[in-house]
Amino acid sequence: MSSSAVTLPRRVSPRIRETIAISARIPLRVYLAATVIAFFLVSAITPHLLQSHSAFKMDLRATLQPPSLSHFFGTDQAGRDTYSRIVSGAGQSLSIGLGATALSMIVALFLGVAAGLGGRLVDGAVSRFLDVLFAFPMLFLALLFVTVFGPSVTTQIIAVGLGTAPGYARMIRGQVLSARGAGYVEAAVALGHPFPKIVRRHILPNALHPLVVMMTLGVGQAVVWASGLAFLGLGAAPPSSEWGALLDAGRDYITRAWWLEVMPGVAIVAFALSVTVVGHHLQDRLEGRVDA
Repeated sequence: MSSSAVTLPRRVSPRIRETIAISARIPLRVYLAATVIAFFLVSAITPHLLQSHSAFKMDLRATLQPPSLSHFFGTDQAGRDTYSRIVSGAGQSLSIGLGATALSMIVALFLGVAAGLGGRLVDGAVSRFLDVLFAFPMLFLALLFVTVFGPSVTTQIIAVGLGTAPGYARMIRGQVLSARGAGYVEAAVALGHPFPKIVRRHILPNALHPLVVMMTLGVGQAVVWASGLAFLGLGAAPPSSEWGALLDAGRDYITRAWWLEVMPGVAIVAFALSVTVVGHHLQDRLEGRVDA
């Protein structure tokens, strides 16, 4: 036993010992990322607990003030506290990310499972359809959808969800085809089990187990894409504090008040990066790899 090993009292139950041992193997970056995610989740659920000022109260005597002890992230052109607006906007930004990811996964599941189980004809049709969608950049599809149906939070969710669905559909199709050709499925077929039962008990559970990791990574990606649409003026309308809307509102003042662009941008990057770190850690655990 190495000298750095943690020595526990003998009275500690095996379950607690196992929990402590697993926790000790988790890298520090995962704990930091989880802390950032927890902060934004609390901000989304109960923003008043973390706000230092009202997110929408204007104070024309305090416009465009730089970061200070009284206003951590400065104030905007209407004298509103930027930090409080970022905390307030977490709920809307995360809701858009979760909604877009959920929609994307529903569409991807339908297309991916149909392609993987539907035979050569269905697989060919779905694959060609996905190839057509891949020919257009995701941002172009989202911009086209928002332009046709008008900018709003709902169209943001639908646009990002539909735009990211083809990539997930192709991954799910590959997982289903891989599981369908596995030895345990061939053994079940040889034993005469009905194909619907094989799909339900063997193919889908093994093909879709990476779905948690895909959804975790997808939320961060969806928040970034939705913020990009809002930055282009195709998202929530003012005075919304959604992170992309904050970027859009602050770009006219970037030469005089850099914090109006930097602080919401840091929030977007911090959330997306933290979700990515946690998602990759979950992927490593599911695949049996050990973090360095």
